[in-house]
Amino acid sequence: MKVAKFGGSSMASASQLIKVGDIIKDDASRKFIVVSAPGKRFKEDTKMTDLLIDLGTAYLQQTNFAEQFEAIMQRFTEIVTELELPDTLLDEFTESLKQVQELSDNEASLMDAVKAIGEDSSAKMLSAYLNKIGINSSYINPQEAGLILSDEPGNAQILPDSFDKIRMLRERDGVLVIPGFFGYTEEGKLVTFSRGGSDITGSLIAAGVEAEIYENFTDVDSVFTVNPSFVSNPKTITKLTYKEMRELSYAGFSVFHDEALIPAYHAKIPVAIKNTNNPLAKGTLIVAERELNGRVVTGIASDTGFCSLYVSKYLMNREIGFGRKLLNIFEDEGVSFEHAPSGIDNMSVIFRERNLPRDKERIILERIKNELHPDTVSITRGIAIIMVVGEGLVNSIGVANRATEAFTKANVNIEMINQGSSEVSMMFGIQAADLKRAIRSLYELYFMEEDALVRSGS
Repeated sequence: MKVAKFGGSSMASASQLIKVGDIIKDDASRKFIVVSAPGKRFKEDTKMTDLLIDLGTAYLQQTNFAEQFEAIMQRFTEIVTELELPDTLLDEFTESLKQVQELSDNEASLMDAVKAIGEDSSAKMLSAYLNKIGINSSYINPQEAGLILSDEPGNAQILPDSFDKIRMLRERDGVLVIPGFFGYTEEGKLVTFSRGGSDITGSLIAAGVEAEIYENFTDVDSVFTVNPSFVSNPKTITKLTYKEMRELSYAGFSVFHDEALIPAYHAKIPVAIKNTNNPLAKGTLIVAERELNGRVVTGIASDTGFCSLYVSKYLMNREIGFGRKLLNIFEDEGVSFEHAPSGIDNMSVIFRERNLPRDKERIILERIKNELHPDTVSITRGIAIIMVVGEGLVNSIGVANRATEAFTKANVNIEMINQGSSEVSMMFGIQAADLKRAIRSLYELYFMEEDALVRSGS
């Protein structure tokens, strides 16, 4: 049995749902289907989830929401009409949108409930369409599926008892269509995963039913070695490990949610990245182990929107508890950090800029000065993170040196360097303005020059 998850681009329109139906019909082992909310139909389009967020905001602000309501129902109506599905679906969607208003006294609960309507409606439309084309299909609500989550709106986590309940889905007949992105607490309250969490739902279902493979259908033929917006026609990756994919996803590879690999990893279920628009393409397979085939670096990922806090104090290494006290300040102020590389007399702490607003920055800087008495403390914004990822890094000499050569060649200054504890990645911090030059130079080094050396027999 297979679990197949279809992303927003696959659910964006009636024509896309027809492709999804053909893919499911083509392989009877695709028994468990997880879906996202309708995504963009074209570049300038708006995702359904964003439309729903706008509606939820209008509900909370008690402003006129007719325009947002109409935009959402127009998208649903377009799909239902073109696929000739029952009009009762539209009545159901309308009622769902209206019922959410009753949660207006709780912002987190309202926003979770309104966002979930996108995935929930996608699942109902797809299930209805599958039955229309002769495939025995059932819509399964996440609560019925056994997705019992922690009470953390917008960032819920699966509870251990869920897997026994999910496993019972194996006994159900026909194709089961499950909305992604959300589940329910033990008390029956709807909660969502973080944005993009439909990938997480797919992975959890795959682990729970002990699937032979988890197929993740998106709009690209495979995972690329680097973001195509930086390099034209980059090389593709046909196989990589869970560790490699998680590092790449964290650092900006948006093709797969970085948390989604954890359930599949623990259950040792291979993950296949496939293209809904080209389902016969080979795609990318994510596995526990693979042959390195002589290549050290698998991919280069990057992301912007970071800032770096630098703290320096002479003999810091001899001051017992300095690091703990520093990190406790962040905890006290409710600020999460990403990385904390350190030296003998200094530490750098990397944050997502969205997690460190200016008012919080001032408080933290003041507390560090008053409580830790550093020689220097400063914050630099506009940082980009580059992650060089590959299982071959741990057994190779000179990889970091070659990377610094690439940065030098591109005339890019390195703000920070850190070797990941996973031993499959190296992280570099640079100014965001230099990102494109740095990525191109690294790609040239690790993929073009290395291939030329292989061809020459060097």
